[in-house]
Amino acid sequence: MKSLPYFCRGEVIRGFGRGSKELGIPTANFSDSVVDHLPADVATGIYYGWACVGNGDVYKMVMSIGWNPYYKNTKKSMETHVIHTFKEDFYGDILSVVMVGYIRPERTYDSLEALIAAINSDIEEAKLKLELPEHLKLKEDNFFTSTASSSSVLPSTTASTSQTIMNGH
Repeated sequence: MKSLPYFCRGEVIRGFGRGSKELGIPTANFSDSVVDHLPADVATGIYYGWACVGNGDVYKMVMSIGWNPYYKNTKKSMETHVIHTFKEDFYGDILSVVMVGYIRPERTYDSLEALIAAINSDIEEAKLKLELPEHLKLKEDNFFTSTASSSSVLPSTTASTSQTIMNGH
């Protein structure tokens, strides 16, 4: 995918309410405006990368982009699991993410347990891949230190050289 790494940010909204409650794997969801601005070559599936809430620390993350076939969603979503334990919800805060790589396409599962096992496997794979030097350097990208203002998308071609956030709307 030519669009990787892909930099985006937006407000965390309430999702389907399944991540924490049903799966035990909390997710932060982006609004439709962020999802609608994904480049055409970003396929649905599971991605890994870096995430930052507000002006906080940068953590490893995995992200599901698509329709979540197990749940038969009719609306495309971007659901980010930040690999860190937060003390409280951060709805309304700005989430900045850099999608670094692709793990696998989305698929359905025969059981909730199989889905949870697959997500945990994705998390472990992300942790390993993000230790590679070419991925670690993106954790320090100035995208994470630039002003985390309103929902916006930053083209990957300017991420490391510009402090300017380009409006994705």
